[in-house]
Amino acid sequence: MDGEDLLRMKPHEIKRLHLIYQALEQRISQKQAAEVAGLSLRQMRRLMKRVEAEGDRGILHRRRGQPSNRRIADKTKQKVLALFEKHYPDYGPTLASEKLHERHRIEIHPETLRLWLRQAGLPYKQRKARPHRQWRPRRSCFGEMVQRDGSHHDWLEGRGPKLVLMGYIDDATSTVEARFYAHEGTVPALDSFRSWVQRYGIPCSVYLDKHTTYRPPQAPTVEEQLQGREQSQSQFQRAMSELGVAVIHAHSPAAKGRIERLFQTLQDRLVKELRLGGASTLVLKQASAILRDAEKFHAQQKAFVNERLEPWTKS
Repeated sequence: MDGEDLLRMKPHEIKRLHLIYQALEQRISQKQAAEVAGLSLRQMRRLMKRVEAEGDRGILHRRRGQPSNRRIADKTKQKVLALFEKHYPDYGPTLASEKLHERHRIEIHPETLRLWLRQAGLPYKQRKARPHRQWRPRRSCFGEMVQRDGSHHDWLEGRGPKLVLMGYIDDATSTVEARFYAHEGTVPALDSFRSWVQRYGIPCSVYLDKHTTYRPPQAPTVEEQLQGREQSQSQFQRAMSELGVAVIHAHSPAAKGRIERLFQTLQDRLVKELRLGGASTLVLKQASAILRDAEKFHAQQKAFVNERLEPWTKS
């Protein structure tokens, strides 16, 4: 049998064809065939006429094997791939699709872009599989506990000094606050905490790591020993004690996973935003369009970065 005589049918088409022949031979009524096939009586009669006229091929859809009417033009596809290769080679499909819409007015679904990149053999950033960890339930209400940490990263990719992003995230709602500083120390820690308090109020507890800023390694003083303390207090701990905020130290980065995942998001997206905006230095007390728009970095988790992030401008 020639290849042209072979018809590729889907399971539901084979079922309908069998029912149509049963109805044509009057073994069952047209109404019964329509009910079993899940079609209207009018549609069943239309298919029966096509099968009578064309044979088995009449059951196939008229546009079988033809391009979809909703197919994106090849010209647009080639333009998208060229823009990706030129401007966004280290972007993932989701972020790249957002930038294509924002900067080039080309609206493309991330999964469509992912498919095009695979077909073209272009490499793109992919998420790595995460090891399974025991999930700690969120706190029940906003302000009950805030996770905080400092992210040491080359945020400017060599265009300027390496800075630290001091970040906060509410454990219950994933509300975010963050600011840039030249280093991670007592003054940046207290200043960033003041920024959180001014916007959201004093939290019940703060969950952080064992950085020397928050937990000094030296032995307690005589005065602290007389107070029954087994470990020396840092200036940050003393300030939290005065405010009635409990300080909880995490034993591993995975324990404070919400703030760590926030930093992963910002180290990917914020770095690229700063690159596109040409940011190369830190200027205090000036507005910054780049970081005022930073709330979109965490929008999928219904959180936002405070518009009072330390401003950036060109040098």
